[in-house]
Amino acid sequence: MTRVKRGYIARRRRTKTRSFASAFGGAHSRLNRTITQQKMKALASAHRDRGRKKRDFRRLWITRINAVTRENELSYSYSRLIHDLYKKQLLLNRKILAQIAISNKNGLSIISNKISK
Repeated sequence: MTRVKRGYIARRRRTKTRSFASAFGGAHSRLNRTITQQKMKALASAHRDRGRKKRDFRRLWITRINAVTRENELSYSYSRLIHDLYKKQLLLNRKILAQIAISNKNGLSIISNKISK
């Protein structure tokens, strides 16, 4: 029987996974089985942390807004500010409110004063 040379499809797949894992350290970038395991783990972590990043930023925005509102008026809180925003039907999300709070603290106090009256 003549010798059969293997195709290139499996090699192409392995080089593709190897290029994905080229920045990994040690055997995680050299051995095919550990490369595939690390790739699966990395992609799972990336998927999980995309949702976690949204949560973390929302918490950060809420903390910033709450700090500025409590700094300006002692009796006013974040929850009351958001409640008044919804009552007045102002469509300002937490990201924009946090940016206003950082860049212009007086601007957020002006908004809160107009809403509360």
